[in-house]
Amino acid sequence: MDYRTSHDIADRRSSVVSTNKVLRNTYLLLALTLMFSAVTAGIAMAMGISQINIFIFFIGAYGLMFLVHKTANSATGLLATFAFTGFMGFTLGPIIDLYLSIPNGAQLVMTALGMTAATFLGLSAVALITRKDFSFLGNFMVAGAIVLVLAMVAALIFNIPGLALAVSAGFVLFSSAAILFQTSEIVHRAGETNYILATITLYVSIYNLFISLLSILGVMSDD
Repeated sequence: MDYRTSHDIADRRSSVVSTNKVLRNTYLLLALTLMFSAVTAGIAMAMGISQINIFIFFIGAYGLMFLVHKTANSATGLLATFAFTGFMGFTLGPIIDLYLSIPNGAQLVMTALGMTAATFLGLSAVALITRKDFSFLGNFMVAGAIVLVLAMVAALIFNIPGLALAVSAGFVLFSSAAILFQTSEIVHRAGETNYILATITLYVSIYNLFISLLSILGVMSDD
């Protein structure tokens, strides 16, 4: 075995170790942020908080997300991550409370939660086990994000139920693509080493997936 071959093997081993470390840190932080969000959602429900104004939600969510990206390479990034996910959980509380107040609401929430968990685990397994490169989804996600935002604004302004349902279905597909894309980036891109940013991407995907499935199930059950 010559020096070059030995060096290549060492590089591959180092890359695998680095990838496994990022995956481990990402899933650990993701689990912690999801639990923290559940706590803040419970607090919002216990306090009887009404649904957050849409403009306050966008300012808070995008402001805190901007903070996460700015501090992702420092210890402050962890605090910003929990601030963001805690805020998102807090805004989720009133929505869950609303569904729980309708007939069969608890079953809808649990069904949406189960479907979200199954979808995330299934897609993550596909990306990790098959090792397929899903980077091609990047362009689709950029175009999809623009279309979804415009459709969401139109649905809010013109109050079109059918369009709102289509937006929810679109977010299910978009979030699923984001899970595949982000997991694939960790596996195949040596430059994807920031587990904080990876965690935020997966968290937002899970959040949108849950909200969208809950909305679809609510419409299908006529509630």
